[in-house]
Amino acid sequence: MFQVLTSLGIDYQNGGRSPNTGFDCSGLVAHVYLEAFGVRLPHNTLAQSRTGAPVEHSNLAPGDLVFYNTLNQPYSHVGIYLGDGRFVHAPKSGAQVRVERMQTRYWIERYNGARRIPQSL
Repeated sequence: MFQVLTSLGIDYQNGGRSPNTGFDCSGLVAHVYLEAFGVRLPHNTLAQSRTGAPVEHSNLAPGDLVFYNTLNQPYSHVGIYLGDGRFVHAPKSGAQVRVERMQTRYWIERYNGARRIPQSL
């Protein structure tokens, strides 16, 4: 998961999928999984939410995908769980890839669930 930390500070770019052009949330996740594990994930948050196996919040492990409703639409945002209640994501236009705490009210109210992606698909 080192690859996700090297992406910190990269600009958000709608449709972005590389550190050179920027990332959107699902592009960041797809890039990290390809670089770290050679696993190709779709560049679509809803499709990513249907990949792998569901994980209970109490069983989250580093590398799990965490999903949120940020556009009044379930599974409209995704990040990668880091451990210790933190996740990394590409938040929105005008922002950069960053780490957030899941326990803030904003994220608690929007949490949709998590998925564990096998390191080989």
